[in-house]
Amino acid sequence: MTPIIAEDHAALAAAAAGAGLCTIVEIEGSFSRRLGAQLAVHGDGSVAGSLSDGCLEAELAREVAAGGAPRVIRYGAGSPKIDFRLPCGGGLDILIDPSPDRAACAVAAERLASRKHASLDLPGVAFVRRYVPALRLILLGEGPELAAMARLADAAGIIADCHSRDCGALALGQRPDHLSADPWSAIVLLFHDHEWEEALLDWALRSPAFFIGAQGGAPARAARNARLSAIGYAPEQIARIASPIGTVGHSREPSALALSVLAGIAGAYEARHPHHG
Repeated sequence: MTPIIAEDHAALAAAAAGAGLCTIVEIEGSFSRRLGAQLAVHGDGSVAGSLSDGCLEAELAREVAAGGAPRVIRYGAGSPKIDFRLPCGGGLDILIDPSPDRAACAVAAERLASRKHASLDLPGVAFVRRYVPALRLILLGEGPELAAMARLADAAGIIADCHSRDCGALALGQRPDHLSADPWSAIVLLFHDHEWEEALLDWALRSPAFFIGAQGGAPARAARNARLSAIGYAPEQIARIASPIGTVGHSREPSALALSVLAGIAGAYEARHPHHG
């Protein structure tokens, strides 16, 4: 499966390999894509990335095929193209670059592949397209909740590293220092036996992960906080741990819990995306 925000990365990689690149640089009114969304157009007219639900692709493919210098074209409200309207009624300024800087695109794509943030200066406009690595889940736990979370992440195209105590991937009382997390990683603990959590949370709290979550009811949370306080963690450090987890309270069915947790993580990840600057 392809990871979340794959459209961003796919368009960038295609531009590095020879495609034209189209970027939304202004939005008037509402639109279904974010500012900075990109679409790459290959020589055969096929596309990578996403700018709309299909209404714009043919128009942009014709502009890219025409070649020429980078240019900004208004589509929708306020556009001189009176025969083309956007269903949403809004207006878009799209930078069309038939021959983007291939080397700069390649450098940005390589940084993303190494799980580093990247940026691309766009020609002729005061706009820097910023990219972040794909969302990555580090799932630690046991039982049906762990399996449901891994299954749903795979279906959603999200990178997920799943480590189960049942398979010997984790050791009681030991930090999993063989694992690594970066600022675009979310760590989720899914245990019923909360004795396993202390060393794992000790590891997680030392990491730069943007999200740390652990399942458990109020008694489990109180005991967890007491254990972490006893080994030296301050209240503000312990507060990094989201618990209870998920956007829906009291989710007790594994699939519902997984969906609730994943929705919350995806929202937190999206909120960290710089998009442009």
